[in-house]
Amino acid sequence: MKQPCVYLLASQYQGTLYVGVTSDLLQRTWQHRNDFVEGFTKRHGVHDLVWYELHGTMHEAIAREKAIKEWKRAWKIRLIEEGNREWKDLYLSIV
Repeated sequence: MKQPCVYLLASQYQGTLYVGVTSDLLQRTWQHRNDFVEGFTKRHGVHDLVWYELHGTMHEAIAREKAIKEWKRAWKIRLIEEGNREWKDLYLSIV
């Protein structure tokens, strides 16, 4: 899946959240899940893909990621639950 994308990972249902941007959602999610990405997601066990949004350009995706990072937690939770009420890990749906 080579396309600019913004994504949200969670440690568990309504757990710790991480917002990221990538051009390869499948590969990047796999890297997070297998702790190949040093930093926040590895330290906090944030591995479940709970939301993602595709974009036409990387510029658009980066702008959206920056905007979401500024949001309140409640807004991010609402965004997730609009499309994934049960916080299912969406990784298998993109494999």
